[in-house]
Amino acid sequence: MASHARPRLRKVIIPAHFAIGVSLALAGCSSGPAANRAATTAMWADTGVNAVSRPITGGGVTAVTGLRKDGALETDVYDLAAGKRLWARPTTIAGRPAGMGVQPPALAGTAGTAVVVALEPQKQGKWNATLVARDARTGQQKWTRPVDSTFGPVRCGPYLCMSEFTARKEARFVALDPVTGHALWKMPGIAEVEWSDDPASGRAPGGAARAVVFRMAKHPVLESRDLKTGRTLWSFPVEQAVGMGVNLSGGWAFGAVGDTLVGYLAPYQAKKGQPLSTFGFFGLRLADGHPAWTRPRLLRVYPSANPAIALITREIDPSGKYGGFARLDPRSGRTISRIPAEKAPQSAWWLAFPANLSALGFLTKDHPGTAYDLARTTPVPLKGITSWSFCTVDPAQLRIQGRPGFYPVAPLCAYDVATGKRIGDPGPPPAWYTGVVDGWRIWRDENGALHGAHDTKGDSPGMYG
Repeated sequence: MASHARPRLRKVIIPAHFAIGVSLALAGCSSGPAANRAATTAMWADTGVNAVSRPITGGGVTAVTGLRKDGALETDVYDLAAGKRLWARPTTIAGRPAGMGVQPPALAGTAGTAVVVALEPQKQGKWNATLVARDARTGQQKWTRPVDSTFGPVRCGPYLCMSEFTARKEARFVALDPVTGHALWKMPGIAEVEWSDDPASGRAPGGAARAVVFRMAKHPVLESRDLKTGRTLWSFPVEQAVGMGVNLSGGWAFGAVGDTLVGYLAPYQAKKGQPLSTFGFFGLRLADGHPAWTRPRLLRVYPSANPAIALITREIDPSGKYGGFARLDPRSGRTISRIPAEKAPQSAWWLAFPANLSALGFLTKDHPGTAYDLARTTPVPLKGITSWSFCTVDPAQLRIQGRPGFYPVAPLCAYDVATGKRIGDPGPPPAWYTGVVDGWRIWRDENGALHGAHDTKGDSPGMYG
């Protein structure tokens, strides 16, 4: 695939701006908690940081992109157990579309060998920034790589991956050794890692690490690649699942459950009155890329979790009229339950979910709302139920120096659906929003403060991947 221009993209895993209840952004998915709860063993918060990206956790640290008062961005790295900020360095954006949100740092390696990798504002000749790897605990520089433009680095199995030269025709995707920064392999075009495994996990067949990359083009393709060599294991044109006419400006999201990769392509409407681009959900077998199921013309709702555990979607008919809410089995794509469209209030509403995702709530701000059991599809009593939704559906743009159009990661707040009012001091937001890494949950609140809680076990994907 070749890139001919800077694409207009909006990744749904990191939504930039939500128009809940009144636009296509209000149709989507939600997932059930995947981690077992345990007693809280540690909690911490840093109210002195303005975290604007999603946090990345691993190797005993957590890292996030923060916005300083002067409008400059920085990489902030914390000791995971203590919540102590270990170090901070200036960071920058170089070629990332605003609709994808502010890029987080990347983390690779394990405790003792972990590195944090981020773009730093070091303009040298024709290069707009420098990719810098630093020791996760000390901040000591390990290696650098000059960058023209990129969406940002990410971990892919035991390696690092990123698209570079994204603003040029010669855009390419590279896999890097996190120890040296040397390129292992390259391929032309722009791509993003949607899933990867690691030989250390015991789940990589034959000890070979794999990644599924989403190649962004007029006709986008998912490819499974051997991460060490770049060899293509399988390839799947996503329009085979949802139909021809995909427009990536609508957004996308992916998540894996077992051996199934669940994908979502969102609709895009260039002008009011014009038809929507092709959209919907599908499942692929990670082993060979064969389609397991397809569900076109279903929308992802917000707020939502990673689209791999329990999908809650909204129907839309060929004329563009909204339908009911359908819960799907992410392994098979079959409808588990359905709440008809007429159950939604006639007045403006937002969706809200309890921490256990047992009900779908219609939140009407400062007025009584309604909620329905997601298993039985019957009304549920609202008294005493805490539900979670966005703190605001009209966030302010971030005042980043020279970078208009960016919004922070959308935080969740607790509501009483019975009254439509906010609940004070409700405790941490649910795991389906925060995600879990080694039992730790890290999130930003509506003021940008970063929080950590060790109150569960294992790993689980959250709303932002």
